[in-house]
Amino acid sequence: MNELTTFFILAFSSLFTLVNPIGLSPVFLSMVEHCNDNERRQIALKGVFTALVVLIIFTFLGRLVFSFFGITVSGFKIAGGILFFRTGIQMLESRVPRTRSTPKEETEAETKEDMAYTPIGIPLIAGPGAISSVMIFSSDTDHWEYKLVLLGVIGLVMGLTYIIFRMADHLTQRFGTIGLRITQRIMGLILMVIAVQFVIDGMGSVVMEWLKSA
Repeated sequence: MNELTTFFILAFSSLFTLVNPIGLSPVFLSMVEHCNDNERRQIALKGVFTALVVLIIFTFLGRLVFSFFGITVSGFKIAGGILFFRTGIQMLESRVPRTRSTPKEETEAETKEDMAYTPIGIPLIAGPGAISSVMIFSSDTDHWEYKLVLLGVIGLVMGLTYIIFRMADHLTQRFGTIGLRITQRIMGLILMVIAVQFVIDGMGSVVMEWLKSA
């Protein structure tokens, strides 16, 4: 397995787990409960497109943000790992993180025409975890091949998110709430493992820098 394939697998598994479209399906359904099928399709499409644009923007602005604030990739990996680990715990408990959606936002979404953009697009789909992950992966390499792979991963995850949202009714009926929660918990466990690895990589880079400067 070459490095590009390894990068694709890690980026895809991280972003898909962080977006967690399967776990968000019941939340999406509750927000579009009073909409007809055509309106649900439009809301899902606009929400996913909004998240796609936001993630692509942060993919290219990641290094600029790091430079402007004097943040190292290692430091962001450690912080991102902690955030991912916290999100993973919440997924194990089958809870939607407060950084993704609040009860007030969900209630307001029912009466807002632009609910596809917020809170569905941001921060439900493109939440802090997803944004952090694309910034880390983008800033971790300068090779254009990896940038293209990352853009492909973002597009793939967003496409799957749209499909899963469109199939939300079917998934809920077929697997039930318990089945979706089990899937979410498995994804949460995977995310926690990825989070630990991010922290290890970040700490390893920091220690190496200290040893070089000592």
